[in-house]
Amino acid sequence: MSGRGLKFLLIGSLALNVFMLGGVAGGAYQWFAAHGRAAAAAQPQPRALRFAAEGLSADRQKQFVDVLKDARREARQYAREGREDRREVLRLLSAPQLDRTALDAALNRTREADLALRSRVEQSVADFAATLTPDERVKFAEGLRERGQWRIAQAQQQMQRRDQEQGDRPASE
Repeated sequence: MSGRGLKFLLIGSLALNVFMLGGVAGGAYQWFAAHGRAAAAAQPQPRALRFAAEGLSADRQKQFVDVLKDARREARQYAREGREDRREVLRLLSAPQLDRTALDAALNRTREADLALRSRVEQSVADFAATLTPDERVKFAEGLRERGQWRIAQAQQQMQRRDQEQGDRPASE
Protein backbone atom coordinates (compact mmCIF):
# COMPACT_ATOMS: atom_id res chain seq x y z
CA MET A 1 0.00 0.00 0.00
CA SER A 2 1.28 3.42 -0.90
CA GLY A 3 1.99 6.21 1.59
CA ARG A 4 -0.99 8.19 0.36
CA GLY A 5 -3.40 5.25 0.82
CA LEU A 6 -2.01 4.54 4.27
CA LYS A 7 -2.45 8.20 5.23
CA PHE A 8 -6.07 8.12 3.96
CA LEU A 9 -6.76 4.93 5.92
CA LEU A 10 -5.22 6.39 9.10
CA ILE A 11 -7.33 9.58 8.85
CA GLY A 12 -10.48 7.53 8.22
CA SER A 13 -9.74 5.28 11.19
CA LEU A 14 -9.09 8.29 13.43
CA ALA A 15 -12.38 9.92 12.37
CA LEU A 16 -14.27 6.68 12.97
CA ASN A 17 -12.70 6.32 16.44
CA VAL A 18 -13.63 9.91 17.34
CA PHE A 19 -17.26 9.26 16.34
CA MET A 20 -17.28 5.97 18.25
CA LEU A 21 -15.92 7.63 21.41
CA GLY A 22 -18.47 10.43 21.05
CA GLY A 23 -21.28 7.90 20.71
CA VAL A 24 -20.16 5.94 23.76
CA ALA A 25 -19.73 9.11 25.84
CA GLY A 26 -23.13 10.45 24.72
CA GLY A 27 -24.82 7.15 25.46
CA ALA A 28 -23.19 6.96 28.88
CA TYR A 29 -24.28 10.54 29.61
CA GLN A 30 -27.86 9.79 28.58
CA TRP A 31 -27.93 6.59 30.64
CA PHE A 32 -26.55 8.24 33.79
CA ALA A 33 -28.83 11.25 33.35
CA ALA A 34 -31.93 9.04 33.05
CA HIS A 35 -31.02 6.66 35.86
CA GLY A 36 -29.73 9.39 38.15
CA ARG A 37 -33.03 11.28 37.85
CA ALA A 38 -35.03 8.09 38.42
CA ALA A 39 -32.97 7.22 41.48
CA ALA A 40 -33.43 10.71 42.91
CA ALA A 41 -37.17 10.60 42.28
CA ALA A 42 -37.44 7.09 43.73
CA GLN A 43 -35.79 8.05 47.02
CA PRO A 44 -38.51 8.16 49.64
CA GLN A 45 -38.96 11.06 51.98
CA PRO A 46 -37.34 10.47 55.35
CA ARG A 47 -39.95 9.10 57.74
CA ALA A 48 -38.12 9.48 61.05
CA LEU A 49 -39.77 11.69 63.63
CA ARG A 50 -36.78 14.04 63.75
CA PHE A 51 -37.59 15.18 60.19
CA ALA A 52 -41.00 16.48 61.27
CA ALA A 53 -39.40 19.84 62.08
CA GLU A 54 -37.96 20.31 58.56
CA GLY A 55 -40.35 23.18 57.86
CA LEU A 56 -39.01 25.12 60.85
CA SER A 57 -35.87 27.25 61.19
CA ALA A 58 -32.50 25.57 61.71
CA ASP A 59 -32.48 26.62 65.39
CA ARG A 60 -35.91 25.11 65.98
CA GLN A 61 -34.90 21.92 64.16
CA LYS A 62 -31.86 21.59 66.43
CA GLN A 63 -34.04 22.22 69.49
CA PHE A 64 -36.44 19.49 68.38
CA VAL A 65 -33.65 16.99 67.76
CA ASP A 66 -32.22 17.79 71.20
CA VAL A 67 -35.66 17.34 72.81
CA LEU A 68 -36.04 13.94 71.11
CA LYS A 69 -32.57 12.85 72.17
CA ASP A 70 -33.28 13.83 75.76
CA ALA A 71 -36.63 12.02 75.75
CA ARG A 72 -35.12 8.87 74.31
CA ARG A 73 -32.23 9.04 76.75
CA GLU A 74 -34.68 9.34 79.66
CA ALA A 75 -36.76 6.44 78.29
CA ARG A 76 -33.80 4.20 77.47
CA GLN A 77 -34.78 1.78 80.24
CA TYR A 78 -38.22 1.27 78.68
CA ALA A 79 -36.64 0.51 75.31
CA ARG A 80 -34.30 -2.01 76.92
CA GLU A 81 -37.18 -3.65 78.77
CA GLY A 82 -39.22 -3.85 75.58
CA ARG A 83 -36.36 -5.53 73.68
CA GLU A 84 -35.78 -8.01 76.48
CA ASP A 85 -39.48 -8.81 76.73
CA ARG A 86 -39.74 -9.32 72.96
CA ARG A 87 -36.86 -11.79 73.17
CA GLU A 88 -38.71 -13.53 75.98
CA VAL A 89 -41.87 -13.69 73.84
CA LEU A 90 -39.90 -15.27 71.01
CA ARG A 91 -38.29 -17.74 73.39
CA LEU A 92 -41.70 -18.71 74.79
CA LEU A 93 -43.17 -19.09 71.31
CA SER A 94 -40.37 -21.38 70.19
CA ALA A 95 -40.53 -23.58 73.29
CA PRO A 96 -41.74 -27.15 72.73
CA GLN A 97 -44.58 -26.62 75.21
CA LEU A 98 -46.51 -23.34 74.94
CA ASP A 99 -46.97 -21.67 78.31
CA ARG A 100 -49.86 -19.36 77.53
CA THR A 101 -49.84 -17.59 80.92
CA ALA A 102 -46.14 -16.75 80.68
CA LEU A 103 -46.60 -15.67 77.05
CA ASP A 104 -49.48 -13.35 77.97
CA ALA A 105 -47.46 -11.88 80.83
CA ALA A 106 -44.44 -11.27 78.57
CA LEU A 107 -46.67 -9.67 75.91
CA ASN A 108 -48.21 -7.38 78.56
CA ARG A 109 -44.76 -6.36 79.83
CA THR A 110 -43.66 -5.64 76.25
CA ARG A 111 -46.77 -3.59 75.61
CA GLU A 112 -46.33 -1.60 78.83
CA ALA A 113 -42.67 -0.85 78.08
CA ASP A 114 -43.52 0.23 74.51
CA LEU A 115 -46.36 2.40 75.76
CA ALA A 116 -44.15 4.05 78.38
CA LEU A 117 -41.48 4.78 75.76
CA ARG A 118 -43.99 6.17 73.30
CA SER A 119 -45.68 8.25 76.01
CA ARG A 120 -42.36 9.82 76.98
CA VAL A 121 -41.51 10.71 73.37
CA GLU A 122 -45.01 12.06 72.69
CA GLN A 123 -44.88 14.15 75.86
CA SER A 124 -41.59 15.69 74.74
CA VAL A 125 -43.12 16.45 71.33
CA ALA A 126 -46.04 18.17 73.05
CA ASP A 127 -43.66 20.13 75.30
CA PHE A 128 -41.69 21.26 72.24
CA ALA A 129 -44.88 22.25 70.41
CA ALA A 130 -45.86 24.42 73.39
CA THR A 131 -42.75 26.56 72.75
CA LEU A 132 -43.66 27.25 69.11
CA THR A 133 -45.53 30.20 67.66
CA PRO A 134 -48.92 29.45 66.05
CA ASP A 135 -47.40 29.60 62.53
CA GLU A 136 -44.55 27.31 63.54
CA ARG A 137 -47.02 24.89 65.12
CA VAL A 138 -48.94 24.68 61.84
CA LYS A 139 -45.72 23.83 59.97
CA PHE A 140 -44.75 21.38 62.69
CA ALA A 141 -48.14 19.67 62.57
CA GLU A 142 -47.80 19.31 58.80
CA GLY A 143 -44.38 17.75 59.30
CA LEU A 144 -45.83 15.34 61.87
CA ARG A 145 -48.62 14.47 59.45
CA GLU A 146 -46.03 13.45 56.86
CA ARG A 147 -43.47 11.83 59.16
CA GLY A 148 -43.20 10.00 62.44
CA GLN A 149 -45.85 7.93 64.16
CA TRP A 150 -48.53 10.53 63.41
CA ARG A 151 -48.07 10.33 59.67
CA ILE A 152 -51.16 9.77 57.64
CA ALA A 153 -51.05 7.44 54.68
CA GLN A 154 -51.13 9.16 51.31
CA ALA A 155 -54.53 7.68 50.44
CA GLN A 156 -55.95 8.99 53.72
CA GLN A 157 -54.48 12.45 53.05
CA GLN A 158 -56.13 12.54 49.63
CA MET A 159 -59.47 11.50 51.13
CA GLN A 160 -59.19 14.19 53.82
CA ARG A 161 -58.38 16.87 51.22
CA ARG A 162 -61.31 15.76 49.08
CA ASP A 163 -63.63 15.83 52.11
CA GLN A 164 -62.38 19.31 53.03
CA GLU A 165 -62.91 20.55 49.46
CA GLN A 166 -66.42 19.14 49.41
CA GLY A 167 -67.14 20.74 52.77
CA ASP A 168 -65.99 24.12 51.44
CA ARG A 169 -68.31 23.96 48.41
CA PRO A 170 -71.91 25.08 48.73
CA ALA A 171 -74.39 22.28 48.56
CA SER A 172 -76.21 22.11 45.23
CA GLU A 173 -79.74 20.87 45.03
